[in-house]
Amino acid sequence: MDYLLQVKIGALVGLLLLTVFFGFIPARMKWFRETSGTETHRVVLSFISCFAGGVFLAACLLDIIPDYLSDINAELDARRVDTSFPLPEFIMAAGFFTVLIVERIALNCRQDAMQGSDQERAPLMQANGHSHGHGQGKASSTNLEGSAHHVHMDLQAHSSFRSFMLFFSLSLHSVFEGLAIGLQTTDSKVLEICIAIVVHKSIIVFSLSVKLVQSAVPPMWVAAYVGVFAMMSPLGIGVGIGVIEAQLAAGALIQAILEGLAAGTFIYITFMEILPHELNSPENQLLKVFFILLGFSVMAGLTFLS
Repeated sequence: MDYLLQVKIGALVGLLLLTVFFGFIPARMKWFRETSGTETHRVVLSFISCFAGGVFLAACLLDIIPDYLSDINAELDARRVDTSFPLPEFIMAAGFFTVLIVERIALNCRQDAMQGSDQERAPLMQANGHSHGHGQGKASSTNLEGSAHHVHMDLQAHSSFRSFMLFFSLSLHSVFEGLAIGLQTTDSKVLEICIAIVVHKSIIVFSLSVKLVQSAVPPMWVAAYVGVFAMMSPLGIGVGIGVIEAQLAAGALIQAILEGLAAGTFIYITFMEILPHELNSPENQLLKVFFILLGFSVMAGLTFLS
C-alpha cells in the first residue's frame, strides 16, 4: 500500500470518527437538551461557519478548480477533442445544478409540509388565545433555523418522503465532498481538502444534532441520522479511491469529470449556502469578514507551504 492511499484511508477514518464525535456532542450535553435560548452557541457557530466559508473559498479557487481544469484540459488534448464550447466549465455547472435542483426539491417539499402543519395547529392556537405567544413561537423557530445554518430540516412534518429528500440533499453534499478527497493524486492536496471538509462537516453535523435534540427527536433516531450522515463523505472517498485504483482505460477522464462535479458542489456550498447565509445577517459583520479572511489565509498558507 503506497503512502498516498494510506493518507486517503486515514482521511476516510478521521472524517467518519470526527463527524460522529461532533454529532453526538449536543445529544450528550445537558445544556443543549434543556436550554431554550441558543444565542451563545448560535453566535459561536456563526463565526465558525464564516471560517469554514473562507476555507472553502480558498479550497475552490486555489486547489480544486485549478487542479480540475489542468486535468480535464490535459485529457481533452490527449483525446484530441477540439471544441469552442467551454466543456470543462459546463461540467462544473452540472455539479452545481445537480445539488441546486435536489436542494430546491427538498425545500419545496418542506414548504408544502409546513403549510399543512400550520393548518393543523391553527385551531389549537386560537383556542389558547395567545396571539403574542404564537409570534414568539415563530421567532423561536427562526432562531433555530439560524442555528442550524443551511441544514434544511423540518423534523416535525408528517411527510416521510419530504424528510428523506431533505436528508438526501445533505448526503449528496457529503458524497461529492468525499470524492474531492478520493480523486486527489498528492498527499498534500488530500490533507488540504480534508481540513476544509472536516471544518464544514463538523458545523453541519453539530447543527443538525442541535436541531434534532431540541425538536425532541428520540435518541435512536438522532444516532441514526448522525451515523448515516457521517458515512457519506467516507463513501465518496471510497468511490474516488476505487476509480483511481481500478486504472481503467478511461479512468483519467472519469476522474477529471468527477473532479469537475465535485468542484461544482464546492462552488455551490461556498457561494450559495455558507457565505450568503452569514453575510445577509446584520450582526457582527466585521467579525464575520475577519473569520472569512482568517479561514482563507489559513488555507492559502497551507497551499503556499505545500
